[in-house]
Amino acid sequence: MATDILVYLGGAIITAWGIAHIAPTRGVVAGFGAISQDNRQIILMEWAAEGLTLAFIGLLVMLITAIHGSENSVSLTVYRISAVMLLVMAGWTLMTGARTSIVPIKVCPAVKTAVAALFLVGSAL
Repeated sequence: MATDILVYLGGAIITAWGIAHIAPTRGVVAGFGAISQDNRQIILMEWAAEGLTLAFIGLLVMLITAIHGSENSVSLTVYRISAVMLLVMAGWTLMTGARTSIVPIKVCPAVKTAVAALFLVGSAL
């Protein structure tokens, strides 16, 4: 039961964070000012891709739990691999985007790391 709570909570948080990441995409791209159309498309693609990846991780964890339960070895593997991916993404964000003055990007590594911790603790119970 505790595992279910932790992984559903983590899944919901990172799904919401991913959706919140996608929502302001056009404004983020516009914030770069006068840049080439190619650069605009690349920023749009990468910004949306990260949000979609975060939402996918959260939905995957929640769906695998709903379909197979949290005690299944496949579910436990999904939780652990998802945590590793979130930690890699947190590290990348910490080295790059978190150096900006944009507060949500500064908070992003902490959110990803916290959710990874929920998944890892949940998989260890």
